[in-house]
Amino acid sequence: MQKECPVCGDKIIGRADKRFCNDYCRNAYNNQLNKDSKNLIRNINNLLRKNYRILEKLNLKGKTKISKTKLISNGFDFQYFTSIYVTKTGNTYYFVYDQGYFLLENDFYVIVKRN
Repeated sequence: MQKECPVCGDKIIGRADKRFCNDYCRNAYNNQLNKDSKNLIRNINNLLRKNYRILEKLNLKGKTKISKTKLISNGFDFQYFTSIYVTKTGNTYYFVYDQGYFLLENDFYVIVKRN
């Protein structure tokens, strides 16, 4: 019994458990399977990535105080973060992966890196 490649339809030669005729078809199949199927997911992931890069660029020492206008001028979007951490004292930190920020007074933020 001849097996056919699910991508191009060519016959598969080789091991009995081989699924694709070559590396190109295997990669094409997996790329199609793993791509973000919706623009919404891709756009949100891009915004999270952008926010992370901004925080990482501005937070070179692990803890930095910065103004809200500086964050906004760099393109930071406060709507997109990955987690919230509330301390025992009630302070709320918003995290984009391991980079977090906390609102101080007078529109200043402290940026921290979680270890």
